[in-house]
Amino acid sequence: MPGKLTLYTNPMSRGRIARWMLEEVGEPYDTVVLSYGEAMKSPAYLAINPMGKVPAITHGSRTVTEGAAICAYLADAFPQARLAPALDDRADYYRWLFFAAGPLEAAVTNHAVGWDPDTDRSRMFGYGSYEAAVDALDGMLSAQAHVTGDAFTAADVYVGAAVSWGLGFGTLPRRPAFEAYAARVTSRPAYQRATALDDALMPPKEPK
Repeated sequence: MPGKLTLYTNPMSRGRIARWMLEEVGEPYDTVVLSYGEAMKSPAYLAINPMGKVPAITHGSRTVTEGAAICAYLADAFPQARLAPALDDRADYYRWLFFAAGPLEAAVTNHAVGWDPDTDRSRMFGYGSYEAAVDALDGMLSAQAHVTGDAFTAADVYVGAAVSWGLGFGTLPRRPAFEAYAARVTSRPAYQRATALDDALMPPKEPK
């Protein structure tokens, strides 16, 4: 697929997921850093993402938003990076990529702000309960090294970001399977490059 790649991001955002995926792909890309507030809500950026949020990527005339979608798109757009399983072997790949983007994301963010559905209303929510979502993730990561087994894929970028951030910010419990998985995926050279690039864009810390 011809066309220039551009990442729209902020170093203090889920844009770090898209950056990591781009580094795994290994294709050249431009970066547009948007500040929160006016820049993300400008007419120019709202034409790219009407939600006024990052990340987003453009690839030639194509636009992709949402972290999981960006991971899946880039894996398919650049098959030479070998970041997606064969088409007939994608059950776990799709299952856990979208589990992390849907039920897990909702469960963790709701729980982090102090709100969990009561038992009577839990069936209204895709995740049921925070505990159920965490236990499901733990069960999968306790059984295998990566989302699809032994091989690292684009699903591990998204799930790996969710786990490493969850441990770092205390929104996931420190379970052995989570800690071992986070250590595996964050040791990858692409993760290290992406982290260094985003850390370099962080605003300087104010002196105490």
